[in-house]
Amino acid sequence: MSTPATSAEIPGIPVMPEVNQHLVSPAEPVSARVVATRLCTASRKAAGFVRHVEIDVSGTPLEGAWRAGQSFGVVPPGTDAKGKPHKLRLYSIASPTRGEDGSGKILATTVKRSIDEHWDDHRLFLGVCSNYLCDLQEGDTVHLTGPAGKRFLVPQNPGDHDYVFIATGTGIAPFRGMIGDLAAAGYTGNATLIMGTPYRTDLLYDAELRTMEREHEWFTYRTAISRETTADQPRPMYVQDRLEADAEQLVPLLTSERTLIYICGIAGMELGILRALWTMLPPHARGQYLSIAEDVPADPALWDRRMIPRQIKPTKRVMMEVY
Repeated sequence: MSTPATSAEIPGIPVMPEVNQHLVSPAEPVSARVVATRLCTASRKAAGFVRHVEIDVSGTPLEGAWRAGQSFGVVPPGTDAKGKPHKLRLYSIASPTRGEDGSGKILATTVKRSIDEHWDDHRLFLGVCSNYLCDLQEGDTVHLTGPAGKRFLVPQNPGDHDYVFIATGTGIAPFRGMIGDLAAAGYTGNATLIMGTPYRTDLLYDAELRTMEREHEWFTYRTAISRETTADQPRPMYVQDRLEADAEQLVPLLTSERTLIYICGIAGMELGILRALWTMLPPHARGQYLSIAEDVPADPALWDRRMIPRQIKPTKRVMMEVY
């Protein structure tokens, strides 16, 4: 009997690097210091408040110990409604592996203020940890854990692959770090980022990403604005609409055995993306990204999110983190 092929032997399947995990536990979080905080929306008139927060972890086990794509935990102060200490919340690292400082001492995250109403009594609800992070000032102390995550990463040999990154909202955070890693590695392949937001003003790191696109021939930055039109987008678009609208450019990339797809953002976005991939790709390429059960309707419009991942299974060439 022959030995089953490993992931490394299957064309296109990424080999992920070994990473550190859980060096700092929730029981003994480390103290770190906020060194910078700023709005990262394209305009101060954005529909929401999203901040880029940089934290100095030098002298802790986290220093130089994470990779782009991983997360870290934040332990907010205070207690919950039952009088128990708040549990940690995980946040994606928005920095390249070398950190904001180039030596792995400063990591960043992208955090949106959470402001809502309770459904029962209509009282104001403020997200415990997101608003805590957004309120922090330079010099403030914050308690961290981590790092966490071992799959949502750039592969061990990034030059072996091309990339399609698809983000909505703060799902851009890990891709900012990954694209920074590709640039630092002298990458020469093909990487496309599709960023979806409701309005142009909500685009995150927009000026930074446009600069990256001008400076690196291998990087393409595309946007999908869902609630307004723009000069270069005559109709509102979600990220899946951008995939289909740009099929002429994207299908050659997506039919390559080198290409990996990364999806990060609000839960529910993945269904539209998988439908678009199935529709736009030729039959011989669909299996590179999706495995479809026999009882799944042939028409993707009839697919339901509950079918993921039991009946509609992304392959190992698709990395997803939705929340």
